[in-house]
Amino acid sequence: MAAPAFAAARGEHTLLLGPSGSGKTTLINVITGLITPTSGEVKIDGTAMSALPAAQRDQLRRRTIGVVFQTLRLIAALTVRQNLALAQNLALGQTDAPTIDQLIAQVGLTHRADARPRELSQGEGQRAAIARALCAKPALVVADEPTSALDDANAGAMADLLLATAEATGATLLIATHDNRLRARFDRTLVLSAPQGVA
Repeated sequence: MAAPAFAAARGEHTLLLGPSGSGKTTLINVITGLITPTSGEVKIDGTAMSALPAAQRDQLRRRTIGVVFQTLRLIAALTVRQNLALAQNLALGQTDAPTIDQLIAQVGLTHRADARPRELSQGEGQRAAIARALCAKPALVVADEPTSALDDANAGAMADLLLATAEATGATLLIATHDNRLRARFDRTLVLSAPQGVA
């Protein structure tokens, strides 16, 4: 049986909702080119990412995709501001300090801009990772459980930030989560079910 197709138009926002074990992380790793599919094709912004060699996939990802990983992957030796500047420079070949400072302020980390990841709480680290994913104004923003460590107020604020930034830049947004608090914010929800026998 053929696997179902998934497509998201430019500027479309999708919530990928499902419990642990339902395949959310695997799917977004395939979409972002971190895993090569055994069959089928993944196209990002018209380019067949799944057909590219690893180095070209990395380049395409840096240019077109902002990823918020479930494990934050902030560089321990760099401050929050430096983490954003590095990500922006890798994606665009230059840095835009006002945009970086604006995003840091939007996620409520102005007072932590010069802190290193080990000095941040889990919630602060997650907000820094979200800001890093948005700093290059990518065509596609993919977030894996971006609100899992946040309380209700901050979860709502982060979802709103992701949505507002994607809307302002015309980016496509895909959030993978088990967090039902986000469902009301999305017009399109794709629900994955855990395999039978998986709690």
